Amino acid sequence: MAQQVRYGIIGCGMMGQEHLRNIALLPDTQVAAIFEPDAEMAAKAQSLAPDALMVESVAALLAVEDLDCLLIVSPNFRHVEQLQDIAGTRALPILLEKPLFTDPDDVAKLVTFRDTYRAPVWVAMEYRYMPVISHFLDRADDATGGIKQFSIREHRFPFLEKVGDWNRFNRYTGGTFVEKCCHFFDLMRHTLGAEPIRVMASAAQAVNHLSEAYEGETPDIIDSGYVIVDFEGGARAMLELCMFAEGAAYQEELSAVGPTGKIEAFVPGPGRFWPTHLGPAPVAKLVTSPRAPQGPITHDIPVDPALLEAGDHNGSTFYQHQKFVALVRGETSVVEVSLNDGWAAVAVGIAAQESARTGQAVDPRRWMP
Repeated sequence: MAQQVRYGIIGCGMMGQEHLRNIALLPDTQVAAIFEPDAEMAAKAQSLAPDALMVESVAALLAVEDLDCLLIVSPNFRHVEQLQDIAGTRALPILLEKPLFTDPDDVAKLVTFRDTYRAPVWVAMEYRYMPVISHFLDRADDATGGIKQFSIREHRFPFLEKVGDWNRFNRYTGGTFVEKCCHFFDLMRHTLGAEPIRVMASAAQAVNHLSEAYEGETPDIIDSGYVIVDFEGGARAMLELCMFAEGAAYQEELSAVGPTGKIEAFVPGPGRFWPTHLGPAPVAKLVTSPRAPQGPITHDIPVDPALLEAGDHNGSTFYQHQKFVALVRGETSVVEVSLNDGWAAVAVGIAAQESARTGQAVDPRRWMP
């Protein structure tokens, strides 16, 4: 029988509840304790994990003896301070929701944390674990003969409402290119196997949230833009983001091209947002297009309906936890998305925010580990 893995969870808003639903699908795991300061979110979390102890602070959570690991799903701007609290109290394996940090001034704090924390830290980059993207990653080099150009298009819905509306302001999120797009910068770096050296971006708040006001303040988050990233070795990658395009059949489209061919992945958005009058929601698909012999080959990549029902990320949250639990149990020592990986993804996002603001190319290495 496998070792029982007991989670302590910090933050159980919308994404935290997705984690709860997926943890519940894993054998020999349980949520032992939860800290969620919002009463409504805490009640929802308790309904999903009725046996979990609800506590009143991070300190109280860390005082629960019967924990094997921690999951942090709090608002972005709380991550670094909570990592510091944990480091000063008790070193347990951590799965930390992206982004790792939001403020460039936190880099020095992260250096200290990295150099002193004695347990593994895994940054939650769910997109790596979407089944169609996993297939894409496995086949990209062979399908392309070595990637020279890589592009990601995300056409999706606007930011959803979060507790206290924290995700409406750059000072809390780090900016859209940090908050939302660090996923894609992680995919770029991981897919190309190279480090970013230059970032150029053009972006705006063109449509969303302009008529909203919170305590007299209008949101300032980008809702659309382009980012070009140059990598060591000469490969280039591009992100196209539009957050007022939920009418599209596919939410994410990935394309990698090299001297021998092209490979694409098409990822549908959350099934709960798909209009019922349009019939069944789209199925993820992988397309390979060799230069010779010419002719695209399309493969449907279906996802277990139970996993689609458990969250908005095409089954990836489950597979991510499956791998993290194996790490906690000691079945592997591999942290697939390291602290440095999460750090580099944020550094590209910060550079993109800066480039969009100034109109100048920015070197992301100034914020990298």
